[in-house]
Amino acid sequence: MPHPLPGAAAGDARLSVVTEFAGSDLFDRTFREGMELVEETAAYLDGEGRRDSKLLSRATALAYAGESMRLTTRLMQIASWLLVQRAVREGDMTASAACEPRYRLAARKIDTETPPPADLPIALVEYGVRAEKLYDRIHYLDRRMYVDATPPADTPNPVQSQFDRLSAAFGGGPAAS
Repeated sequence: MPHPLPGAAAGDARLSVVTEFAGSDLFDRTFREGMELVEETAAYLDGEGRRDSKLLSRATALAYAGESMRLTTRLMQIASWLLVQRAVREGDMTASAACEPRYRLAARKIDTETPPPADLPIALVEYGVRAEKLYDRIHYLDRRMYVDATPPADTPNPVQSQFDRLSAAFGGGPAAS
């Protein structure tokens, strides 16, 4: 994929980053990992997890329900983000449409609630940890692609500034800054 040329508009640079990511091996691996985690978790919650939850005390069963809802929500956020990137890759969505704020991941909120009971099934806890780690990685990618890839509009191009200075020093260019 072509890299943006010096002086290209900030939006063009961001669109290039989005398009390049959608076609990358990193995207392939992340997409596969995310979708496998969604499938594994769904199979657990529908099978072994359902059986596990029936063996829990009332208080722990309520905590299990809350944790499984939080986990399901997190995985839906991950899957949605990955599907947007795949839509860009397959040409079903433009890179500029993918840049809309409604497709961005929000920073993970710090959970100030009390920690879940220690007697939750370990499999549920492990799926939760895996989902949070993947979410953090995808959030990092989201920031790098959609926020950090867009320099502030008033930031001068350092390469162009150097060319201007050289040109002014050797005659016939913009005045030195």
